[in-house]
Amino acid sequence: MKREEMADLTAFVVVAQERSFTRAAAKLGMSQSALSQIVRRLEASLGLSLLTRTTRSVAPTDAGEHLLQTLTPALQNLDASLAALSVLRTRPAGSIRITSVEHASSTLIAPALARFLPDYPDIQVEIINSYGLTDIVAERFDAGVRLGEQVDQDMVAVPIGPDFERAVVGSPVYFARRKRPHTPHDLTEHACINLRLPTSGGLWVWPFAKEGREVNVRARGPLAFNTLALSLDVALAGLGLAFLPLDMVQTDIAQGRLVQVLPDWTPPTAGYHLYYPRRRQPAQAFTVLVEALRYRPDVHRQGRS
Repeated sequence: MKREEMADLTAFVVVAQERSFTRAAAKLGMSQSALSQIVRRLEASLGLSLLTRTTRSVAPTDAGEHLLQTLTPALQNLDASLAALSVLRTRPAGSIRITSVEHASSTLIAPALARFLPDYPDIQVEIINSYGLTDIVAERFDAGVRLGEQVDQDMVAVPIGPDFERAVVGSPVYFARRKRPHTPHDLTEHACINLRLPTSGGLWVWPFAKEGREVNVRARGPLAFNTLALSLDVALAGLGLAFLPLDMVQTDIAQGRLVQVLPDWTPPTAGYHLYYPRRRQPAQAFTVLVEALRYRPDVHRQGRS
């Protein structure tokens, strides 16, 4: 339907409801002659008389009454939809979809949502964990979470957490059978637990660095997963070495269930960022969620003190 046709139908509804061209013209903010011309044009296009006009009143014909009963609920629904959109501009509400990785989701996003969502009951958040480099526009995500080094330059990138450390770990049972590695090259003699990357289909390359020297190891082993939690489980079971975020394994290391190796080869990793396309007018729900997730070093330090 053309815009002019929609405007003509709306004008007819107002005249039919007001039963007066004078009142309808005042309500629509136009002259009576212009309104009369619109109704005549609509009647001509339909080939039907819609209004009976006398010197004292205006009343719908049978065809006009049928059209009025059809259009009224449709226009009311349209008004309600527009009103709902207006509310979204002023009150945080709506659904937000984010693609993330499990480590960021559990350590950063979930705690932030626990603080954030009680104050915003009209916001729904969906988190999809994946290690693939998702095209968030094509996949209809509002934002993604990845390490800062993985974010495209044409995206807005908001830090949501500090830099963090990783650790190569194995169980005492595993090291009862194998010598501990002293350099990344020694890992070729070990059973390494790999992480499968869905985007490339390949295995994650283990990155190491020491005194300005970088070494990337294509770890080999009998096991590969697409989740860090399973890697930790099998490392605890003594089936191999895992390369995991340090905060995931600190307790197990402290309590003797895991042993950390190569600590001098695992410098801090760039922290997680929320990234999203540049928008002229982001929804208010999205804006407040971004601010809730934003990493502020001073605030986080105060929270730990």
